[in-house]
Amino acid sequence: MIKWALIFLVIALIAGALGFTGVAGAAMGIAKFLFWAFVAIAALLFILGLTVFKAVT
Repeated sequence: MIKWALIFLVIALIAGALGFTGVAGAAMGIAKFLFWAFVAIAALLFILGLTVFKAVT
């Protein structure tokens, strides 16, 4: 997921440099969403790894 966020970030930077502001804004919005979704899922799995999965083993 972080890979896709970086891809959309690069698309946004290139589109912004070429003057395509609509495409750049959309790509940046997608990149932000994917980045924060990745952070939330990573934090959730980290917390679960410290609590629930330790009790299973």
